Amino acid sequence: MVRIPMALLVGLLMCSQASAQNATIRGFVTSEADGQPLPGVNVILLDAAGGLVTGTATDADGFYALSRVTPATYTLRATFIGFETYEVSVTLAEGIVTRNFALSEAAAQLEGVVVEVERETAGAANITAGLQTVRPADIDLVPAPDISADLVNYLTALPGIVSQGDRGGQLFVRGGEPTQNLVLLDGMMIYQPFHVVGFFSAFPSEIINTVDVHAGGYGGRFGGRLSSVIDVAARNGNKQRFASSFSLAPFVSTARLEGPIVPGKVSLLVSVRESVIEQGAAKIVDQPLPFSFGDQFAKLHANLGQSAQLSLTAMHTSDIGRLGLDPLSAENQVAEEEVNWENLAVGGRFIFLPATLPIFAEVLASMSQLDNAFGLPSEPVRSTRAKRFNFSTNVTHYLGNTDFAWGLFLSSVALESDLGGQFQNLDLKKEYVTEVGAYVEPEFRLGNGLRVQPALRLQAFPSKGLTFFEPRMRAVWNLGAHRLSAAAGIYHQEIVGLNDRRDAGDVFTAWVASPDGVIPEAIHGIAGYSVRPNDNVTLSAEVFYKKLTDLVVPEWTAFPRFTTDIQEADGEAFGTDLRVEVTAGNSFYGVLSYGMSNVQYEARIRALQLLTGEDVIQYAPPHDRRHQLNAMTSISAKGFNLNVRMQFGSGLPFNESLGFDRYILLDSLVNVLEDPGDARVLYGRPYTGRLPTYHRLDVSLDREFEMGDRAAATIQLGLINAYDRPNLFYLDLFTLRRVDQLPLIPTVGIKVDIK
Repeated sequence: MVRIPMALLVGLLMCSQASAQNATIRGFVTSEADGQPLPGVNVILLDAAGGLVTGTATDADGFYALSRVTPATYTLRATFIGFETYEVSVTLAEGIVTRNFALSEAAAQLEGVVVEVERETAGAANITAGLQTVRPADIDLVPAPDISADLVNYLTALPGIVSQGDRGGQLFVRGGEPTQNLVLLDGMMIYQPFHVVGFFSAFPSEIINTVDVHAGGYGGRFGGRLSSVIDVAARNGNKQRFASSFSLAPFVSTARLEGPIVPGKVSLLVSVRESVIEQGAAKIVDQPLPFSFGDQFAKLHANLGQSAQLSLTAMHTSDIGRLGLDPLSAENQVAEEEVNWENLAVGGRFIFLPATLPIFAEVLASMSQLDNAFGLPSEPVRSTRAKRFNFSTNVTHYLGNTDFAWGLFLSSVALESDLGGQFQNLDLKKEYVTEVGAYVEPEFRLGNGLRVQPALRLQAFPSKGLTFFEPRMRAVWNLGAHRLSAAAGIYHQEIVGLNDRRDAGDVFTAWVASPDGVIPEAIHGIAGYSVRPNDNVTLSAEVFYKKLTDLVVPEWTAFPRFTTDIQEADGEAFGTDLRVEVTAGNSFYGVLSYGMSNVQYEARIRALQLLTGEDVIQYAPPHDRRHQLNAMTSISAKGFNLNVRMQFGSGLPFNESLGFDRYILLDSLVNVLEDPGDARVLYGRPYTGRLPTYHRLDVSLDREFEMGDRAAATIQLGLINAYDRPNLFYLDLFTLRRVDQLPLIPTVGIKVDIK
C-alpha cells in the first residue's frame, strides 16, 4: 500500500517539474476588513488585448492557482459580489509566482467575468450531483428560535434530509441512518454533532466559513461512511480588530469573541452557547422541557508567511434530555431515564505551498471522542465511548487543465461499550480498529464546460485483515444556463452505530466494530439537471439511488421492552429532489423544494418467519418519509427582515400492535397460578403503520439598530409552530399515549454586536 502512492508521488513530482517550464500564479484571497478567506472569488488572467486566457474560483481557503500559462505580461483580475474589483498587471516568467491579495468591500454589486465552476455560488437550488455548498448568509434566512442562526435549521429545510423533529438530534440523509453520516469540522470527525433539541447543532452560523453537504456520490477524499458527508470549514478570527457578540433568547444564550493576537497574522475565535430552555421556553409553554445542552468552540489561526498557514481547532459539546414517557405513570409524565452525550474534538491543520512546485498541500491531525449513556442520572444502564486519532495528508497538483489530487490517511479507533444485555448475541468488549489507506482523484477539464473527476480509494483495516478498493466518479457539464451532473461510487463502513429503533424515544447509540467481520456496503448513483433561465431564477432536479448491503439492525421481536438480537439486513433507497429558487436583489428571496423517496429494508428474521411463513421480510424503516415539502421566503423592507418557513412531511412508519398479553419468564421455580407476569405488546409485521402527517409554520421578524460606529443591536420576534400543530414525536404502544413535538412557542431575542 505504501509503494503505490510513493511511485505515484515520484511521477507527479516529475510532471510538476516539467510544468514549471511554464508559468504559474497562485495565492490566497482574503477580505481586507477582517482577513477572512473568501471562497468563490472569480480570479482570471487577461491578455494585452483584454481577452480571457484562463480563470478559476477560490476554494474554501480562498486559494486560487492558474498554471501552465505562457510567460508574458497579463492583467490579474478578481471579482466577487459585494467587493471592489481587484486588478493588477503581473509579469509571469517561467516558474511560480505567489500573489496573495485582499478585496475591499463595495457598497454596490459589481459585475465581472464569471468562471463556470462547481462551487461558484451558494443557494438552495445550486446542487451538483449531490453536492451543495452552504454559507452563513444562507443559514441566516431560516427562522429559528435563536437569534443566532444554526446550520441544522438549514439542513432540515433541504429535500432528502429527514429529522426526528424538535427532539432527539438525529438526521437521516437520502435513506441513510444518522450513524452513516460523516460530519467533519476543520477535518476533525464529530460523532454526534446535533443537539438533543432539533433546532440546534454544534455549528452556529457565526463560526462557519463554508459547509459542503454531500448527500451522496462523494469523491475519493472521504470514506468510512455509507450515506453522506457534512464538511464544515470554520471561520478564522478577525485579524484586524477585536469583535464580539452576545445574545439571549428563550432557548439558548450565546457569546462570541474574536480578534488579532498578532495583527494581520495570528487570530483567535471563541464561541460559547448554553441552553436556557427550562428557565425560558418551558415557562412560556407551561410544560416540562427537560433538555439541557451547550457547546464551546475555539480556533487559533496563523499566517506563517505567504505560502504557509497553521490552525488549531477545538470543540466540546454536551447534551442531556429525557424523551420518553413513564409507563407506570397515570399522567403524561416524562420518564426519569435520560440520554446524554458529550463530544470532544481537537485538531491541527497545516497548509503550505512548495516554492518550486505548483502544489497545494495540507496535513491534518486530530483526536475525536464521544461518550454516550442512557439510564437514571448517575446510574446509566447503557454506555459507550468511541475515541479516534486521525492523521491525513491531502495534496493537489495543478497541471493546466488537470488538477491531480491524492492523499494518505491513518487512524486508530478505540471502542468500548456496556449495553446491559440490550443485544443478546453481541459480546461487546474493548476493541481497537486501525484504518489506513490512500486515494487518487484527478479532475480533467475537457473543454466546452465538461469536467470529469474519477477517483479510486483504497481503504484497509489491518486489524481485521480486510481491504477494499472503492471506485468513484463525478462529472459536470456546464452548458451556459444549463448544467448536467452525475456521480457514482462504492462505499464501506467498518465502524457502525447500533440503535434499537423499535422505540422512537431511544436515541442511545453504541459505536462498535462491525460484528462478525461483515462490512456494510453502499453503492450510490446520482443524476442531476439545473437551469438558470435568468439571473433571478434557478431550477434543479436530481434523482438518486442507494443500494445497501450487510446492514446491522436489531432483530424484530414481540417484546420491545426487553433485549433483542442484532442481525444483517439489506436495503435500497431511491427518490428525487426538486427545487426552485427565486431572488429579487436584496429585497426578496424564496425557495420551494419537494423530495420524494422510498426506503426499503429486507431481512431474514426468525421470529417473523414463524409469524408470516415467509423467508424474507421487507419493511420500511422508521425514517422512510415518502413526501417532503419545504417553502421558505425572506423579505427585507424598511430595515425589517421577515423570514417564513413552512414544512410538510408525510407520516413516518411505526409499529402496529396486534394486542397485549402477559409474559412469565420461567428462569426459576415460578408459581404460574400466583405470578401475574409482565405485560407485553404483541407486534405484527414491522413498521406497517404510518404516523400522521407532519407540518409546521415558523416565522421570525428582526431589525438591526446601529449603536454608534462600532456596535449594533438586533431584536427578533418569532413564532415556532405558529398555528400550534400537535405534531407527533412518537406513540408509546405500551400505554397508548403520545409524545408530541414542541407546541406554539412565541420567542423574543436580542443580540448585540461589537464590531
